[in-house]
Amino acid sequence: MPETHAGIQVRDAHLHNLRNVDVDIPRGTLVAVTGVSGSGKSSLAFGTIHGEGQRRYLESVAPFARRLIGSAVDPQVGAVEGLPPTVALEQSTSGGGARSTVGTVSALSNSIRLLYSRAGDNPKGLYSDSFSPNTPEGMCPTCQGTGVVHEPTEESMVPDPTLSIEEGAIKAWPGAWAGKNFHDILQTLGYDLDSPWQDLPKKDRDWILFTDERPVVTVKPLRGADQIQRNYKGTWRSVASYLTSTLAETQSDTLRKRVLSYMESRVCETCHGRRLNPEALKVTYAGMPIDQLGALPLDRVYEVLAAQKPSEGSAEDLLLKQILPAVQSALDLGLAHLSLDRPAPTLSAGELQRIRLSSQLRSGLFGVAYVLDEPSAGLHPSERGAVLDICRRFIDAGNSVLLVEHDMELVAQTDWLVDVGPLAGERGGEVVYSGPTSEYSGDAPTARALANRKLSLNDDPRAATGELSLSGVSARSIDGLDVSFGMGQFTAVAGVSGSGKSTLVSTVLAGVLRDAASTVVDEDDEVGQEGEWGVDKHDGFDAVTRVVQITQKPIGRTPRSTLATYTGLFDGVRKLFAATDEAKRRKWSVSRFSYNVKQGQCPTCG
Repeated sequence: MPETHAGIQVRDAHLHNLRNVDVDIPRGTLVAVTGVSGSGKSSLAFGTIHGEGQRRYLESVAPFARRLIGSAVDPQVGAVEGLPPTVALEQSTSGGGARSTVGTVSALSNSIRLLYSRAGDNPKGLYSDSFSPNTPEGMCPTCQGTGVVHEPTEESMVPDPTLSIEEGAIKAWPGAWAGKNFHDILQTLGYDLDSPWQDLPKKDRDWILFTDERPVVTVKPLRGADQIQRNYKGTWRSVASYLTSTLAETQSDTLRKRVLSYMESRVCETCHGRRLNPEALKVTYAGMPIDQLGALPLDRVYEVLAAQKPSEGSAEDLLLKQILPAVQSALDLGLAHLSLDRPAPTLSAGELQRIRLSSQLRSGLFGVAYVLDEPSAGLHPSERGAVLDICRRFIDAGNSVLLVEHDMELVAQTDWLVDVGPLAGERGGEVVYSGPTSEYSGDAPTARALANRKLSLNDDPRAATGELSLSGVSARSIDGLDVSFGMGQFTAVAGVSGSGKSTLVSTVLAGVLRDAASTVVDEDDEVGQEGEWGVDKHDGFDAVTRVVQITQKPIGRTPRSTLATYTGLFDGVRKLFAATDEAKRRKWSVSRFSYNVKQGQCPTCG
């Protein structure tokens, strides 16, 4: 066990279900924080220890900067002594915006662009920004660096021309007041709202959908008798103008998806989907343009760059000495299958965390405490050792590492163990054990799991009641696969990171099931639809009538979502209160007991 340094002393931690916890944790060691789900281990590691680190950092910056950064969570702890600066790498399904990629999340793209600008063949004075599809200097001028052109057409904006405007023919209009505003402006301008769209004169249809004119008119809205009716100045905007400006300006993924559903998309004719301007695409390094290098899996990127022979001390040599170790770290963490241009939204939470983990090795930080959330998530057991190697490298560099972890094989390799529990919720929140991992024994769930890490195989599997078969599956790394799944069975799909198991199950199988089933229940209406995939033939799916898909995506639809509202439990609670004599006397419906509608929510805070 490594030599320990002055420890972190936590006193009176009472965040969430923690019961006034006191615990000492050594620094300069690999520490596992364990416990059953809901025991309070994340509250201790992230909420208390990292939360206190955040709070101290924010107190050290100027007040105006503090407002820009945001506020830290209140750690709700009496005192934390011996706490170094903290860096937290949590499980997250968000890797940034729609343009985020493996290269941008890992920061490898910055170094690769520098390499092309300094050592590329015939760079003609191009700077590194000239090789980024996310900068004005580098992006294709036609598609703004997306590789795709989105164009509103009459067919996409008005899918059913037999409807009138009054009947909702213009599906692309926004909802609520904004859509009503456009409707009222057209009415004020004297356009026919009651005839079928297809019967309107073409010049009227073109003006409504595509005009650049922005007339301002006085609108006299028609409202209900009990509603306030005031005239107002309304500015017209064509439907196409509304869609294109919203697409360019919105920060909402939901609104972006809605807008795109009313536009036709095609590969950009200028860059042919390559996202960069023509000048940048002419520059090559190692015989290939930057987009071709970015499309290679990371193990091939390493081979290509390692084969170069730059002059000692040159800019190319210095950049390669930065890039190659960073790529090697990603390979060690089981990320060889990823390409630099892989969109971040398509990555699993485990892959995202490991990318961030590998990028931290480049930071050169000293004397910090890394708090990691299940870094083994998504890793095959054969790849688990890579996580330990990375953690040991952090410690050798003078840092401390705290792992919140469920994998007992990984926990067994740590130096120190803090077990929180013994159970979850009200029956948890206490430190059951804090000491050397090898000395932990007893009847607590974690101690039993450590002592019995090997599970026996199922020697009595259920017989299949049917079969779902797929032939000629093609998607990402899968090419021409034939596979079948037994029905009425518990089936596991396994493989190393990047082998295609998630693509096969969550994208392809889920997509075919969704098409075949009459009822689909899942966490996200976009699940199973990401990326291009195909199946030549499928059989047995007519036996499936209902599909329930559960993913790792966050379950909360809005910031107001709670466990009670999401599960539907709160509906029953509200009905109970609405059925009371007092509620009936006041003529209150169930809406009076919901904080998500105006009748029930607090008038002060909403």
